[in-house]
Amino acid sequence: MIVVTGATGNLGQLVVEGLVNEVPVEQIAVVVRDAAKAARFGELGVEVRVADYSDPASLVDAFREGEKVLLISGSEVGQRVPQHKAVIDAAKRANVALLGYTSILGGPAADIELAREHQITERYLIDSGLPYVLLRNGFYHEVYTGGLGTAIANGGVLTSSAEGAKVATAARADYAAAAVAVLTAEGHENRAYELSGDEVWTFEEYAAEASRQLGSELPVNRVPADVHREILVGAGLPDPVAAVFVGVDEGISRGVLAVQTGDLAKLIGRPTTPIAHSITEGLAAARA
Repeated sequence: MIVVTGATGNLGQLVVEGLVNEVPVEQIAVVVRDAAKAARFGELGVEVRVADYSDPASLVDAFREGEKVLLISGSEVGQRVPQHKAVIDAAKRANVALLGYTSILGGPAADIELAREHQITERYLIDSGLPYVLLRNGFYHEVYTGGLGTAIANGGVLTSSAEGAKVATAARADYAAAAVAVLTAEGHENRAYELSGDEVWTFEEYAAEASRQLGSELPVNRVPADVHREILVGAGLPDPVAAVFVGVDEGISRGVLAVQTGDLAKLIGRPTTPIAHSITEGLAAARA
């Protein structure tokens, strides 16, 4: 049995859809907080189990011996370490055959605050003695293209405090396909994959492509770090979370998210999705 946690999230849904196309549906289970949100998976024949990262007691029966489990990292920055540890503890008690974890590009070498919880989780997982696979995901195209409508309405394509650096993003679907690849094949135990896109681009190149597709000039709004933080807080982010994301841009300035190893394309057996493709999708969503 292959088990996907956080299966109703954006990445989790894509992983489950990919698994349905690769293995018999009766060999797939999902762990979700809200069974109603997983109803479509249940209708396909996927087993739905209810548990919450933040409730260790609910995880007691989430896994079975010999299963392969994908722990999709939680979205609550600042809460993820205890949440992830609870899942790992439950998986260890169940004696699962493999625990995959969606980490961050660079792993221990990623010297940005956003990486800290991932680094602690990685070490805890390795020290648990469970067979593991670390999927160190770079940034998604959708981090930038998902908010194109709002960005354009504000007179640009993105606001950034990064200074003239590059990123090697890939589509969320590419990272999901990599997870499917390691869950449905053998030989990935106790390995770490550095996953990022085949193309590396600057924010100016991104803006130029979005401008070309839209037919009007869209600038990058570059601001100092303190101003960027104020903008994010003004948009509703708690100040500590805003600080984390400003720290990401500082890391981008140092090339932290421009690392390219080719691991992602090798795992999925094809080139990664070009950023231009996701810009097209983002603009279509904005128009809709």
